[in-house]
Amino acid sequence: MIANLLGPRLAAIIVKELWAVLRDPRARISLIVPPLIQLLVFGYASTLEVRNVTLGVLDRDGGQWSHEIIQRVAGSPNVKRLVRLDSDEALARAINTQQVIAALRFDAHFSADVSSGRGGVVGAVFDGRRSNAAQIVGGYVDRIVAGVAADIHFARPPPVPGSTSVAHWFNPNLDYLWFTIPSLVVIISLVSSTSVVSQSVAREKELGTYDQLMVSPFRVWEILAGKMVPPVLLGLANATVYLVASPVVFGVPFRGSLWLFYPSLVVFLLAMAGVGLLVSVVANTQQQAFLGMFALTVPVFLLSGYAAPIDNVPPFLQVLAEANPAKHFLIVTEGLFLKGMPAADVFANTWPMAVIAAVTIGAASYLFRSRLE
Repeated sequence: MIANLLGPRLAAIIVKELWAVLRDPRARISLIVPPLIQLLVFGYASTLEVRNVTLGVLDRDGGQWSHEIIQRVAGSPNVKRLVRLDSDEALARAINTQQVIAALRFDAHFSADVSSGRGGVVGAVFDGRRSNAAQIVGGYVDRIVAGVAADIHFARPPPVPGSTSVAHWFNPNLDYLWFTIPSLVVIISLVSSTSVVSQSVAREKELGTYDQLMVSPFRVWEILAGKMVPPVLLGLANATVYLVASPVVFGVPFRGSLWLFYPSLVVFLLAMAGVGLLVSVVANTQQQAFLGMFALTVPVFLLSGYAAPIDNVPPFLQVLAEANPAKHFLIVTEGLFLKGMPAADVFANTWPMAVIAAVTIGAASYLFRSRLE
């Protein structure tokens, strides 16, 4: 059936490439086990949230409002333990020895100042050696203190004329898994597909079968297409596993259309397969291909928007990120998972990937053809 659909020549190359990948038991294990492990590790352990925090408290006040703030901090789901401190020296020592990531300090007249309307100051000291975690913990503390301040404000007459109602669209509970799992579809599809295609031509050179390929009756496009189809199929399989596991295992909804998701996924996989094929054509050994693909995968991952928002990077890197297929597909995946992105928005992020695929596959074809000649 495959031969009738694709033609006997192209089908033969595809079967050959699939067999080259699957006949090695270690290769089979490496293709099946790591994505499953990554699903569990990334799904349950990989998070940019800061949890199980240990905070220090130096309370010289002991009054109503310092006690209220301390109790709310202790009740936060992100705080594991509070360490009571009895002096500024103990506070400094707790920070220096990394016993706590942050410490709160209440002056002696804090509650009295708050009750009288003068306002009190909550001192907070953070461990700057863990700057990212310290910033996030600072946000937790700010929200708790602001909540207490709002309660005090609303408890006093006259009431304010208005109030703020906060609603979080697309992720009502701000569950970090709702961001992580859609991103994993991109990351795992990227890694699984590029790791296979980047070895394809380099493997022929290393095994000495490259010359046989050069004198074979296959056309260049048939050879390249045959080497790109298996990694695309592998990426589709991994993405489908994650797509099913997202609502079933992690409770992350998929609100979009599969008719939009899979075409954009195929375009993304073709773009990344083109990058991997370009590396494989240039490399002479599988080790060179692996190192070259690793050198490209890291910036592709960092400029995808998963590790940090694209708006946070310098302007010249924002321009460079436009040539990153993972950046565009991450937007599509998150949009389809969480808000049911419409077709126009999906197309707006799919056509850049199609351009990237055309450029990379065209460059790989040119280099491969030039080496044949």
